[in-house]
Formats: sequence, structure tokens, C-alpha cells
Amino acid sequence: MRIGTRLVLVCLPLGAFLLFLTLPAHAWPGSDTGDPFTMTVDGVACRTGRATVRLHNQTRQLARFDLKSDGVSVASGSIPARKTIVRHVRVTRGSGAEIEAFSVSDNAPETLIDSTRLENDCPWGHHRKQLPFTGPPTDLLAKLATAGGMVVMGGILWWYGSIWPRSS
Repeated sequence: MRIGTRLVLVCLPLGAFLLFLTLPAHAWPGSDTGDPFTMTVDGVACRTGRATVRLHNQTRQLARFDLKSDGVSVASGSIPARKTIVRHVRVTRGSGAEIEAFSVSDNAPETLIDSTRLENDCPWGHHRKQLPFTGPPTDLLAKLATAGGMVVMGGILWWYGSIWPRSS
């Protein structure tokens, strides 16, 4: 490989990195500056089975919203200017929910602002540090099965030992 080719191969990642840094800020994914509010969702609290949803108004005017869980409206109302409101959305244990925030206005249909998929994978039962009772301990059953197998095997050996010398 020639030295020129090696230099090009070395400079290629550096050039890609510099190009990456010069991208304009609006090319990055994130919140849209034209949205009237933003939505942030915390994880599901295992004790209550609810997720905390925060809606923050970015504008200087009242913003109306509709919060839906799996397409069903769970909260609606308005957010005062530059304020944050908190709503709690129930997520059933062992399943998930699609949380969607819509902006509502008189002259336009509902506009989707943000959506998040949540999974409620909290442990079952009331005692989180103790497993639920699922039957007798397995070591007891294993000992009983071994003892039963030894009794049956002993009976077979005794029977075979009693007929083997007489077969000739």
C-alpha cells in the first residue's frame, strides 16, 4: 500500500468527525422548537403502577393538551405559560402502554407532540424480597425420589440374585 493511500485512510475518519461537528443544530434530533410544550415521562413506579408524565409549556401563552394512553384519553386541560404540570398515567402490571401527548387548538386538529412506549415489568406479589410459595422444597422431593429409586433397584437386584444361580 502506498503512503498516499495510507494517509487518505487515516484522514478519512478525522474528516468525517469534522463534518459531523459542523452540522447545524436543527439537524440534531430532539424537541421541535415550534412545539408549544414538551413531554417527559418517568418510569413506572412499582408501588402504584403509575408513570409520571411532565408537560412543560415553552411558550408565553396558555397551551391546551390531550394526554392519551393506548389511544384512550387519560387527561386533558391546559398548561399555563412557562409552567410545568404533572399527570400520572396507569400502566397495568405485566404489560405496556403507548403514552402520547397532543396539542389541541381551535383552528387545527390534534397535533402529536411526543409519544413514548412504557413497559410495566415490576415484580408480582406484595413481598418483593421474598418469593411467593410455589410448593414444597425441591431438595425434599429429590431425596424422596432417590430413596424410592433405590428401593426399586434393590428389589430388582434381590430378585435377579435369587434366580441367577439356579438358571444353569
